[in-house]
Amino acid sequence: MPKKFKPTTPSQRQLVLPSFNELTRLGDLRDSKAKRTVKPTKGLLLPKRRTNGRDNNGHITCRHRGGGHKRHYRMIDFRRDKDNIPAKVASVEYDPNRSAHIALLNYVDGEKRYILAPKGISNGDQILSGDKSPFRVGCCMSLKSMPLGSVVHNIEMQPGRGGKLVRSAGLSAQLVARSNGYATIKMPSGEFRLIKETCRATFGEVSNSEHSLRVEGKAGRNRWKGIRPTVRGTAMNPVDHPHGGGEGRHNGYIPQTPWAKPTKGYRTRKKSKTTKWIVKDRRK
Repeated sequence: MPKKFKPTTPSQRQLVLPSFNELTRLGDLRDSKAKRTVKPTKGLLLPKRRTNGRDNNGHITCRHRGGGHKRHYRMIDFRRDKDNIPAKVASVEYDPNRSAHIALLNYVDGEKRYILAPKGISNGDQILSGDKSPFRVGCCMSLKSMPLGSVVHNIEMQPGRGGKLVRSAGLSAQLVARSNGYATIKMPSGEFRLIKETCRATFGEVSNSEHSLRVEGKAGRNRWKGIRPTVRGTAMNPVDHPHGGGEGRHNGYIPQTPWAKPTKGYRTRKKSKTTKWIVKDRRK
């Protein structure tokens, strides 16, 4: 259940945060009331520089970005290519760079890797990769070796390139069918898509399903995440936005971006892109 706070301040009146009960805490085995979570593994951290929404020329290409708390990037193993080597889940940890939690794996050969933590996984669980792995949450194998109806995440689009699809908190896809070297996957959006059956996926649903219930409660929490304020177009002058100006408040415009491009439902997918891998569109 998400955690609600006693309104001792105005911002806590609306604040709703995930409970983070899945995370491993210091002294979990000795003290059930331990509050501090485990620290990340230094060997799997990289420096992460903020771009504040700017490209290599310094021009803003993504608005409303800037500031925010300093972060380290956690190196995540999306390929899961360490086959037939057992691993033990050492901890489930918070990752500031994604909505899902991550799990630290200790392999029997001494190597450590982070993976996306599936729902229901906990420290001490055994995990394996490869086509001979058991059909258990957290295990990874190619789609051709999975039973039909399996709930999966972290799906590859090209064999060996690592998982690209279904990686956000609480998401899962389903293996529906297989034929002619391709597997039919039902995506979280409702789309049915063909993927090569030699691509890999991981059993289970992505952790932290309470993420969608989060309510920040105050503007400052978004500033901590590096999100700057967004000003409505109707609140601007005509020189600044197509929606700007006018006497009083009114909303009789075709929704447009500040550069007069249609938005809010306008399809921008290039016609040159193929749709032959999409069996059923999510809108139908």
